[in-house]
Amino acid sequence: MKRYIIEREIPAVGSLDRKQLREASKKSNAALAELAPRIQWIESFAVADKTFCVYLAEDEEVIQQHAEMSGFPASRINEVRAIFDPTDARRA
Repeated sequence: MKRYIIEREIPAVGSLDRKQLREASKKSNAALAELAPRIQWIESFAVADKTFCVYLAEDEEVIQQHAEMSGFPASRINEVRAIFDPTDARRA
């Protein structure tokens, strides 16, 4: 599967409390269960009015299906082309 970063525009998502985030997770997980094994949620980061989510998926189409089923928009979908970190600077 390919790795994707999904940007979701959700007003005030960064202000949600733990209970609200738990409910959002349940809603997302229900859609993921129906689409399995074609998609997997790795993690998400909430900022003021957006989330940035890391997913593994067969393709962008299944990400769009998840967005429609869960009610969480997929405003931008970006396929990850490479992963690197600070330790790469030390490698020969």
